[in-house]
Amino acid sequence: MKIVLPKPSLDWLVPIGAVLIGVVLYLGNPVVLQTLRNTTFDQYQRWDSRPYKKSPVRIIDIDDASLAKMGQWPWPRTRIADLVRRLQSAGASAIAFDVIFAEPDRTSPSAMEKTWNANPRLRELLATLPDHDAVLAGAIAKGRVVLAHSLENDPRPAEHFAYPYSVATKGPSPLPYLHRYRNTVPALSALQDAAAGNGAVNFSPDSDGILRKVPLLLGMGDEVVPSLVAEALRVGLGADMYGVSSSREEGAGMESLRIGPLTIPTTREGEVWVRFTRGGEARTIPAWKVLAGTVPDATLRDHIVLIGTSAEGLLDLRFSPLGGIIPGVEAHAMALEQILAGDELTRPNWAPGLELSILVTGGLLVGFVALSSGAMLSAAIALLIALASSAGGWFAFSRQGLLIDPVTPGIVVLLSFTLSSLLHHISSERRQRWIRQAFARYVSPNLVAHLLSNPGQLELGGNRRECTFIFTDLAGFTNLMEKLEPAKAVSLLNEYLDKMIHIAFQHEGTLDRIVGDAVAIMFSAPVEQADQRERALRCAEEMHHFSSRFAAEAQARGVPFGVTRIGVHSGEVTVGNFGGSTIFDYRALGDPVNTASRLESVNKQLGTLVCVSEATLSGFPSLPARPVGKLVLKGKTIPLMVYQPLFSADSASIAPTPEYTAAYEHMARGGEGVREIFEKLAQAWPQDPLVKLHLKRLLAGQSGEIIVFTEK
Repeated sequence: MKIVLPKPSLDWLVPIGAVLIGVVLYLGNPVVLQTLRNTTFDQYQRWDSRPYKKSPVRIIDIDDASLAKMGQWPWPRTRIADLVRRLQSAGASAIAFDVIFAEPDRTSPSAMEKTWNANPRLRELLATLPDHDAVLAGAIAKGRVVLAHSLENDPRPAEHFAYPYSVATKGPSPLPYLHRYRNTVPALSALQDAAAGNGAVNFSPDSDGILRKVPLLLGMGDEVVPSLVAEALRVGLGADMYGVSSSREEGAGMESLRIGPLTIPTTREGEVWVRFTRGGEARTIPAWKVLAGTVPDATLRDHIVLIGTSAEGLLDLRFSPLGGIIPGVEAHAMALEQILAGDELTRPNWAPGLELSILVTGGLLVGFVALSSGAMLSAAIALLIALASSAGGWFAFSRQGLLIDPVTPGIVVLLSFTLSSLLHHISSERRQRWIRQAFARYVSPNLVAHLLSNPGQLELGGNRRECTFIFTDLAGFTNLMEKLEPAKAVSLLNEYLDKMIHIAFQHEGTLDRIVGDAVAIMFSAPVEQADQRERALRCAEEMHHFSSRFAAEAQARGVPFGVTRIGVHSGEVTVGNFGGSTIFDYRALGDPVNTASRLESVNKQLGTLVCVSEATLSGFPSLPARPVGKLVLKGKTIPLMVYQPLFSADSASIAPTPEYTAAYEHMARGGEGVREIFEKLAQAWPQDPLVKLHLKRLLAGQSGEIIVFTEK
């Protein structure tokens, strides 16, 4: 077995790589991250939407009820003029239309003349009537009216566009960052020239179609133009110009917009985040009530009034972060309300820097902890960072009106934790394999595997169990050590022991000990093996064949390598961990261990190489074997029936089993002429160790099958 040392680790690159991926994704800002971030901000609004408070903003709603009472849309411009005059009379500070008057009124007398194909008399009569658009222009000219236009990318420029305002910029032009269009669809020229304001009604919903921001400035060709919200504020506050502040930092864009006394923080694209409200019905007045004169002037005095529609058929509906659909004019109104109240919802310019700091610091911290300390501590830190980030984001929103993204840093921290924990697990498995591989050089692999699977058993103590033991010893190795150079002798011994132990491990034996050139192997511990006896005998057979070949090859090289003697015995022992708190020694204790050792050493006196007790052979009865005798080992009083297993390579030099067995049984019965029988076998098989053993005993006057040993 070759042990491969672990290579120097580059695991620290994993959290760094995860964080770099996170930084690239954050800076790239893909749609999926935008959606996750916006979904979090939407959830904040659902949890803590802005409560509606009385505000100097009103919506005059051309709703379904107004259409039912006053007729279908479009209404005659004279009716619109009447609506304007009533609002001006009530003292509205600004009247902003979320409706575009891009075409002449089709109900004007001149238009009706063409439609009706009137006779000369009717034509003269129609010519005396005022033009509806002129009537509306006259009402608008009395002041405080903001008209709407819709920006588009049609290459044809508008014939006329009024600029009733001026724009002053502090810093670079914000135009590269604004939502830009090529031109616009404006109101009629006469209406534009009469109006106090001219604002764009365009929105830029996010990729999921939800309206979260309202623009204050937009780009039209090479011009900066205000939105309807900005123009309504400007006219309502009596201002003439806009003051734009843009950051000089590359990519920072627009910072704020000043309108009269108000300085409004914006996104770099010139938008404001809208903090949506629930239950703002009080801000809305049906248009028919104003026309009917039932609305008190005090309800409208000094208010910015937005005229728009909630009628489904007019298709000015938007998706709200609160989960519903709202009229576009309501989004304008909510933006105006929060600006006038100073209750802005902003995503500060420093938010990306903070989020990147959390992303990098948290990702690296969690990743390095996961690599060094494992999953539990790193998971706790990751959870703590996620909770702190989420709590911080919620606190910033609910208390400060700030939008801080906890999602992207959380994803990167999770990515770093996952990858680093996975790598730590893989590395731990790799280290465990290496430790198991290295440990198995000192302890049996099956013992290592058992303790890894059952760590609770790694404690002092033992239990009674029947096991089988193999003891081996190398004859004459002490003398060999004296004849060979130490390095050569150690190398030769290591080569021999390595293969002997490898054979034991192949048969799932447990290495009990190595003492010099002797090896002790046990079976059925720590894991019980029902076939322990057969395993042990097959292992002993393979050890015997290997050691015989190894000795022959060494002798052929001129190295007097001795034979290996093997003893095998089974019995009940105490198996477990012995030693103390300093060191454990897993082994078996009991008489069967000593008996197996004695069987190995008795081979020297018997002239055999392998001795097996009847207790072991009974578990593998099909193995050919010859009876040796009932041995009374030194220090014992009870005879032990012992056999010599007949391995295939040994049969050539011994007497045939039937003849030997018949002679042995005759001797065991105390029959006549036993000595003569063994003398004949000795003449035919002079190298048979058991024949020589029993003939020597018979010649010495001994009889029977019991053999008493006075030496180990």
